[in-house]
Amino acid sequence: MVSTAHEAMHRIFREDPHLFARVLPRAGIPFPEATSIEPLDTDLTEIRPVERRVDSLFRVHTEGEEGGFLLAVEAQGRPDADKPSSWTYYLAHLYAKYRLPPILLVVCRDKTTAAWAAEPIRIGRRVHTSMVVFPLVLGPGNLPAITDPEEAAGDLALAVLSALAHAKDPGHPAILDALAAALSGVEREQAYSWAEFTETGLGDARARTLWRELLSTYTLRFPGSGTIIEEAILKGREEGREKARAEDILRVLRVRGIEVPDAVRERVGSCGDLDVLGTWLDRAVTVGSADELFVEPAGA
Repeated sequence: MVSTAHEAMHRIFREDPHLFARVLPRAGIPFPEATSIEPLDTDLTEIRPVERRVDSLFRVHTEGEEGGFLLAVEAQGRPDADKPSSWTYYLAHLYAKYRLPPILLVVCRDKTTAAWAAEPIRIGRRVHTSMVVFPLVLGPGNLPAITDPEEAAGDLALAVLSALAHAKDPGHPAILDALAAALSGVEREQAYSWAEFTETGLGDARARTLWRELLSTYTLRFPGSGTIIEEAILKGREEGREKARAEDILRVLRVRGIEVPDAVRERVGSCGDLDVLGTWLDRAVTVGSADELFVEPAGA
């Protein structure tokens, strides 16, 4: 599972390699009919000393083309002056290593970065250009915004990519709503996997909060009861209440001018029992020291 929003933008193609063949033509980028697409090692490091890794790398096999070609995928969150030289290196090294034509695809989350990434990279002097790199770019300007639940259900990987690529667009809530509705009609483990992938890939806290709320709205429509997503949502709500109760306890002590040792703060913060936390909250109003929170009153 992905751990960052950056990873999600390129790892989604590892989840479904044939997504390339479906999404690139819709973005106006020709893509040959592939017989197979296989991930390759992303390590492009030479013997020493600089480590270089492309985000994701695939070998695409096509009918009637011996060897196929390489597709290097880079997720880019903002313009970076160091990237053009890195991308040029990647392509030159891949061509030397595999003797196959390499293509660079940059996946972006905003139009400014996408426009920057699409600029040709020219290597040489004004009197002579030795090399030109023309990156292909996927971003909110050419990726479809999928707001129809039926369309989203027809291609969940594309719907998730749409949700990630359009995360900064005003119409983003409608895209998330369509995806949540689509996930409510698929097998629960698949739904949970894509829901978690989407949440991690969104990155922005507000978007992730909206996503959780939408999952909660549609959770009763998941087949059966007690599904993985439903359990995860309910667990999240419970943990949220526990955290809020613990913060209330510490706030009351602070307002009353009572010093809170680290050991007390840690014990309160790690408690997962709402009833116990409720008892400690009641005591926080009257105790003379923070340690008294945990002392049972005489005769209890």
